[in-house]
Amino acid sequence: MQNPTPLFPGFHLQTLRRKPRSDGQKLADKINQLKQKSFSQLSECLGQFIPNSYLQPTASGSQSRQRLYSKKNTFWAFFSQILDADGGCQEVVRKLQAVAALKKGKLPSSSTSAYCQARNKLDLSSLRSILEHTSEKLQSITNVNSFYDRRVIVVDGTGVSMPDTIKNQAVWPQQKLQKPGCGFPQASICACFCLQTGGLLSYEIGNKKSHELPMLRKQSSTFKSGDIFLGDKGFCSFYDLHRFHEMRVDSVITLAKRYPVTESECVKTLGKDDLLIHWKRPAKSGYSQDNWDDLPEMFLLRQIKVTINQPGFRNSSFHIITTLLDAEKYSASKIADLYFQRWNVELYFRDIKTSMGMDILRCKTPDMVRKEVLMHFIAYNCLRCLMMDAAKIHSVDKQRISFKASLQALRQWEPHINQTSLNNQDTRRLMALLYESIAKNIVIERPGRSEPRAVKRRPKPFQLLTAPRHEMSVIPHRGKSHAKRS
Repeated sequence: MQNPTPLFPGFHLQTLRRKPRSDGQKLADKINQLKQKSFSQLSECLGQFIPNSYLQPTASGSQSRQRLYSKKNTFWAFFSQILDADGGCQEVVRKLQAVAALKKGKLPSSSTSAYCQARNKLDLSSLRSILEHTSEKLQSITNVNSFYDRRVIVVDGTGVSMPDTIKNQAVWPQQKLQKPGCGFPQASICACFCLQTGGLLSYEIGNKKSHELPMLRKQSSTFKSGDIFLGDKGFCSFYDLHRFHEMRVDSVITLAKRYPVTESECVKTLGKDDLLIHWKRPAKSGYSQDNWDDLPEMFLLRQIKVTINQPGFRNSSFHIITTLLDAEKYSASKIADLYFQRWNVELYFRDIKTSMGMDILRCKTPDMVRKEVLMHFIAYNCLRCLMMDAAKIHSVDKQRISFKASLQALRQWEPHINQTSLNNQDTRRLMALLYESIAKNIVIERPGRSEPRAVKRRPKPFQLLTAPRHEMSVIPHRGKSHAKRS
């Protein structure tokens, strides 16, 4: 045999070197290296709701390499930014530095430039797929107080504002009454929620001129045969009620734009304040002639008058219009109770806008604003999944678990999970304690409580911005409500 070491005859490196490492050992080392580059503490809490397959590096392109701001790290950093009370990019970078120091790694730069660029490279379609997966995850939970074994989808709209930039103003302009430089871009959002789980199913974004009905029509694929559509008077439309009826989706809404049908004009009296009525097709419409001609001349509906005797409600009575015509199966009181639950959608928006801070967005371009809204909805659905699991494990009513307390618990648990010093047993123990903490925060049910829409805390007596800042002149008296131009 030929000697591979001519300077040392008789010595063979094959006998002196260490035993070759197996493929399994090499793979374990590689996985350990990747973990040291990972800052996804939240993935330990919420990774079960977002599969790793959605966060894998792409085959080619900007997110194909395993870097500090990889696709997975950037997603969870963005997710953490949504959950943080501060919500700034600098807060995320400081958190990454702290985790890197804990893992004895090299500290990343204090600049937010690299993180913002990585966040901008996140694919919008991937985020939509993740939101759809979280919605399906929530829908897979059964036996959660369904209405006659039917899914109820509650729909409503809301508004958000964002930084005053030229690009944002071009897509979502401010109010016409506001002068340039004195207002903020305004966007409208119409969203569909599952009433049983509170999960967000779909949404559409429009500007201040976008009505909720056209945005709802774009989400028609969310509804399936057998669902029940629950909405307020803004969705009272002959065309849309008939369209949902053709999809075998029943509707429960409040009457608007029409006078209530009297008992003498009804088709049949089903009970006290419970009438079977005919709606005539309106004479005028903004729809295409072909779609309008396909509508019937008459539409059989059910009208229920609800009288309110509890204090604190704005109306003493209102009328419900529904396609649930079977009075024996769907009693008037049950339908009234179902509509009373419509108020939950206002609480869902409050959780997203007030507790999570989506009321005022931070991104300065339309593309990033859409991603920021998407991330808020993904984080919201993940928290709902966490609450549902906690309610199931500890046998509590999921409707009574506090969303804000669950958000606070997740914020405090996040830094202590997925540390290098923790083994799998410690991580499972921390997760069990997190579920216990969430399940113990129960909101007491107080029916009939009066909650007027009024603000108690007075605003500061600062001047109102009535001109761009470079044109403003400060007046000496703070009590004055308006400032003068310089």
